[in-house]
Amino acid sequence: MITKDSIETAYSFLHQKRNVYIHSTLDWQRDDIEVAIASYVDDMSPELYAALSAARPDFLRDHRHFSEDITAAVDRLEHLLS
Repeated sequence: MITKDSIETAYSFLHQKRNVYIHSTLDWQRDDIEVAIASYVDDMSPELYAALSAARPDFLRDHRHFSEDITAAVDRLEHLLS
């Protein structure tokens, strides 16, 4: 079961990290954010991760797709909150 609290917590964390990520010009900062997000999703509720990832096991964990993934995750969380 996905709780509203877990959605709100994930949204707050991912939204804040996404905003820093998309405006950052520092490679090390962007890399640190990717690592922090990957660590966060490792501990995330499996049900919530499944809802966000659309069954993609590398969602929010693949450097090549991270920018698109973080935006999609925030959008999906906003939808779950509405």
